[in-house]
Amino acid sequence: MARLIVPLLLTAIAVFSIVDIATISRERVKHIPKALWIIFVIIGSVIGSIFWFLFGRARRGEVARPAKRAPLGPDDDPRFFDDVEQRRRSAEQKDRIRDLERQLAELDDDAPSGERPSPDLPGSDLPGGERPSDEPKSGQ
Repeated sequence: MARLIVPLLLTAIAVFSIVDIATISRERVKHIPKALWIIFVIIGSVIGSIFWFLFGRARRGEVARPAKRAPLGPDDDPRFFDDVEQRRRSAEQKDRIRDLERQLAELDDDAPSGERPSPDLPGSDLPGGERPSDEPKSGQ
């Protein structure tokens, strides 16, 4: 009877290991791919099963491999292009702000002291703060 139980037990362990390898997620397999672990368990039977449970399988909550591989170069990473586009927009915005500040400083320098143009008054853009009148000018 013992001669029958020991081989059945060893076969059951090997089958259980193969089913476990086949059904476990790829992220929880350590060191070598799943197909090689299956071949190793088939060839090594009990030794392969023991190695699988000791070295090949990640514990619960542990991830042996990242789900996605990191991009190899900037061309493979979509976030790289987003960052480049954001930096370009930021540089353009800073340039535009610098130009507007320069134009504003020039306008401040052009206005006579005490007479600053007011943006809410019509005709405030005329020199000397003059306002246009509705009356025709004499001599016309």
